[in-house]
Order: sequence, then C-alpha cells, then structure tokens
Amino acid sequence: MSENRTHGLRRGARIAGIGAAAAVAIGLFSTGAANADTFVPLPDGQKAAPSGTVTITRTGEHAIISPSLAANGAGRVVWVTGNAVAEIAETPEGTVGPNNGPANGDGSNNSSTHGASQLSTGYIVGCQVNIADNAITAGLSGGISLSDASVGGSIGVNLGPGEVKFVQIDYKDVLKPGTYSVEYQDAQIQLQGCAGYAQARAYTTVEIIGDHYSKTTLYGQPFSIG
Repeated sequence: MSENRTHGLRRGARIAGIGAAAAVAIGLFSTGAANADTFVPLPDGQKAAPSGTVTITRTGEHAIISPSLAANGAGRVVWVTGNAVAEIAETPEGTVGPNNGPANGDGSNNSSTHGASQLSTGYIVGCQVNIADNAITAGLSGGISLSDASVGGSIGVNLGPGEVKFVQIDYKDVLKPGTYSVEYQDAQIQLQGCAGYAQARAYTTVEIIGDHYSKTTLYGQPFSIG
C-alpha cells in the first residue's frame, strides 16, 4: 500500500503529529480577567464500510472554545485539533476534475464527486440545533469551502437559529489504494450570528467513485461551543 499524507491546511492551520494523545480532562486556560478558554477533550473513533474496503479512524481530537473578541453575545471561536486516517483497500484511479456541486462548489450534503475518490474532514456546526445521530441530516445548509477561510487560517461561519452547516477543514484526493491522512492543529472556526446555544461535531467522509460507489462517514462526539 502507498503512504499518502497531507502537509498542512490550506490556510495556515498548524500540523499535528499522527497519534497525538487525547487530553484527559476539561480545564480552563486564562486569557484575561474577563475571559477564559474551555478545553474539551473528545474521544477517538473508528468506522469501517460494510464492504470492508474502507476503514476510517480519528484520534487526538480536542477543541478549545473562547468568546468572540467582538463581545456581542452572538459570536464565539473554537480551535479544533485532530487526526483523520483512512485505510482504503480498493478504488478506481480516477482523474481529478471540477466539482459537480452547485456553481462548481462542493456537492450537496458534503459530497464532492469530482472525478476521483476523496477523503474529507471537518465539522458540522449548528445553532440552537441538537446535532444528534437521528437529526444530523435535518436542515443542512450546504458546505463551506476552503475559499471561505482567511489567510490567517480562520474559517468564518454565519448561522441563524435552526441552521446547520458543514465546515470543511481539509481533504485529500484518493487516486489509488493506500493509507491517507488529514492532520490539523488549532484550525480556527469563528461562529457569528448565533445568539443561542451552538453545537459542533467532527465528520470524516471517504467517498469512493466507480461502479461500486460508496460513501462512508465517521462522526465525532457532539460538543457545546457556548
């Protein structure tokens, strides 16, 4: 099998080492007299496709949550860290082409069948919505591509009550069988417009093209972002 690894996020988020140990406690890190950052450790996870040709593993995931510097009550910031690995036993070689989603953007429901199989990872963010397994497809408002990220590595998300969005952190094209990974550290997501409670949870998706099309998604544990 070949070994394929990303070398960093497209907008400057730092790379985490593979197998980084998950934190074991929730703590507060002082950022000033009026604010504190909340550290949220998150469990590892694994999911295999029924065919056995794809196995997804996520390790070392955690989040650091802080109030928005705007201090308007409707914004907050979360820094996320994790390592997503996909072991892929079978896939057509494929040829990378344009995305087939609306206006050549990401496909609906976080699909991006653009001529090659793909590993994609990011977060589902909801405002005043319980992102449980039985509600994960309700009210989805499409994907946010990496073009929405700033040069400093921050991804801005505007959410109103009841809205849910996919926030893609990074992806890897899969052109042949092998082991692929997406590693990210302190990738920043800025949430604005949500005056109520907000939740997030990680997703990692492997989409295999061809006559035996499959889509396998590993979801993380939901966590509050204030």
